[in-house]
Amino acid sequence: MAKAAPTLTLFRNPTFRTLWVAALASNFGGLVQAVGAAWMMTSLTSSQSMVALVQSSVTLPIMVLSLLAGVFADNFDRRRVMLVAQSFMLAVSVLLAIMAFEELLTPALLLTFTFLIGCGTALHNPSWQASMGDIVARDQLSSAVSLNSMGFNLMRCIGPAAGGLIVATAGAAVAFAVNAFSYVAIISALWSWRPAYPERRLPREPLGGAFSAGLRYAAMSPNLMKVIFRAFLFGLSAVAVLALLPLVVRNILGGSAVVYGILLGCFGIGAVVGALLNARLRTRFRSEVITRGAFVAFAGSNVTLGLSTHYLPSAVALLLAGASWVIALSLFNTTVQLSTPRWVLGRALALYQTGVFGGMAGGSWAWGVMAEGYGVSTAMLASAVVLVLGAVVGGLVPLPNLENLDLDPLNAFQEPPLRLDLRQRSGPIMILIDYEIAQDDVPAFLEAMHARRRIRIRDGAQHWTLLRDLENPDIWTETYHVPTWVEYVRHHERRTKADADSYARLVRLHRGEKLPKVHRMIERQAVPLKDDMPLKSGFGSQKQ
Repeated sequence: MAKAAPTLTLFRNPTFRTLWVAALASNFGGLVQAVGAAWMMTSLTSSQSMVALVQSSVTLPIMVLSLLAGVFADNFDRRRVMLVAQSFMLAVSVLLAIMAFEELLTPALLLTFTFLIGCGTALHNPSWQASMGDIVARDQLSSAVSLNSMGFNLMRCIGPAAGGLIVATAGAAVAFAVNAFSYVAIISALWSWRPAYPERRLPREPLGGAFSAGLRYAAMSPNLMKVIFRAFLFGLSAVAVLALLPLVVRNILGGSAVVYGILLGCFGIGAVVGALLNARLRTRFRSEVITRGAFVAFAGSNVTLGLSTHYLPSAVALLLAGASWVIALSLFNTTVQLSTPRWVLGRALALYQTGVFGGMAGGSWAWGVMAEGYGVSTAMLASAVVLVLGAVVGGLVPLPNLENLDLDPLNAFQEPPLRLDLRQRSGPIMILIDYEIAQDDVPAFLEAMHARRRIRIRDGAQHWTLLRDLENPDIWTETYHVPTWVEYVRHHERRTKADADSYARLVRLHRGEKLPKVHRMIERQAVPLKDDMPLKSGFGSQKQ
């Protein structure tokens, strides 16, 4: 238990403590609402796929809108983004409760409301997760992620059971009203929080450019792509439990809404245990070993749920599923946070969420269709097979170990004095950097340049090339373009301390008397002097 102390000391941070408690209330309401929506759908329609689509309607907007929400998280005041998202969900939840009390809901309307709540969640999540770095120190991020997972899953122990009791005794409309009321705490906590964001020296990135930058960063970050892919596989297969549990309770166990809530509570208890085991597991095992174990354990849980007709084995299976769920997802989340710099963290988390919730949305639909066509037991067993395959895939796409890289800005770049009067949007800009490399050092230089190319493109460089002088083969020139001068400055501000070794290695290989020479050029279109004397050469244009 002594190892838990560093994590629990985060509660001494008043901002973290206040927001964590407020999130507990909001999560409680959300879980009560989820039980109400799932159980109401079973009363509105006999279609098993429509019941499973309740889960899809919440996760689909998170998959579709997460990257846009990540752009907002990286370019706007995260606190304000979260306030807008929470206020929107409050309004939707109030309207849902009113419609339920008036008995005006249809299956399509219920899915519409849950979809809109999912839209609010999609907008909120990247800003919320990226804000952990605004509240706690970087070396406390892993603890913050674990505590947030623990808080959510503490509510899994209470919320579903309470939701089942509320639905059974007072109806789904009251469950929706409870959820609407729960937003008050988080909105109040966010309203009183005053984060100290660093001053922006550069204008916000354009929306299209910010989208491209996020996608480019992920594409040029192999470890991040591995995390997103494995998270997708896990979400696709593991979501069968959440999507089909109402049908498991009703069709296999013959239970009521109360039983459904209690079994979801077992899932939450298992998740809390998993959160408590996280730190110990990470100190003893590699990330990939933990991930494979979570896949296989979850598969065993699904097999039990698909075959058991008694409450006790199902409850034990859900305890194991809950632990596996939080161990895997918190490991994915922490890996993303510890391997991504602040300037693109919201977009990286959004892409991770797109992967995991995209898998959940597709899985919820697929398992619902399979349950309707072949039975709930068959669907649960099929999801277990996919989980085992997800563990096997780890041999080809292993999850990287957690790395505590120093991703603070390097801040080594100083804008050079320019004799041309450039505006921030002047361009295109072409950069040339000359290196003098001895013949014996060429293999090492090319290897270092391979890493340099990835960093350059990841941080915004375009048309990167490496040239060698035909007359003086010791001279190598690295070239790349950026659209405007402000994007050139932004490119250098994205450089982190962890990237410094890449350039230092190139400098050590450079044999010139001075540092590698940097040429900063603006492209110009050659203009003919006379109509009858056209100049056929040109180098682009200047955008003013």
